[in-house]
Amino acid sequence: MGHLYLVRHGQASLGAADYDQLSPLGEQQSLRLGEHWHAQGLRFDAVITGTMTRHAQTLAGIQQGMDTQHKAQLWSGLNEYDAEAVIRAIQPGELVKPTTSEGYKQYFRLLRDGLTQWMAGVVSPQGMPSYTEFVQGVVSALEQVRQQHEGNVLLVSSGGPIATAVAQVLRTSPETSIELNMRMRNSAVTEFSFNPKRHSLVSFNSLPHLETPSHKDWITFA
Repeated sequence: MGHLYLVRHGQASLGAADYDQLSPLGEQQSLRLGEHWHAQGLRFDAVITGTMTRHAQTLAGIQQGMDTQHKAQLWSGLNEYDAEAVIRAIQPGELVKPTTSEGYKQYFRLLRDGLTQWMAGVVSPQGMPSYTEFVQGVVSALEQVRQQHEGNVLLVSSGGPIATAVAQVLRTSPETSIELNMRMRNSAVTEFSFNPKRHSLVSFNSLPHLETPSHKDWITFA
């Protein structure tokens, strides 16, 4: 039986011109996770990531903390959906970057609504695959892990694909994956056990590396 560790990227740059960059705190979260695993004696037999910049930066921090240099297998099916495209599909026009607490609440209300309509096939966000194609990209990565690997495997991705993976393993509704997605924290770890036939959920959205008073301010969601 193998173990798959799915890591959401560290804090990115919500509200900035380029979200697809880790913030300084996101870099610290990633490094801290690697240091935690190094202290636990954990080692990985294989690494797979999405192709986004924040995925690569998160992996770099983890590997620095673990003092390892695995070459990752890149898997575009693990890339996040385009949140701005999802929102524009239901609210055309210029998207105002959130800068206040109320702005962030409005942003995520629109995102929930847009995701629900995308999943139902009501809207087709520009430049994005259909929801069925998005799910298949995630499922294909899980199949690759089951068929080609054993031991400990690290997968670095984003909240949407990881929530989708959990929903697939638990056989829940697409709408449930939205709730899982919205609760996922930066650098959080979700663990599956796996054999050639199936994955099983072991833990979800855990932050073992930040469970100390000195790191409580490092816990973020976006």
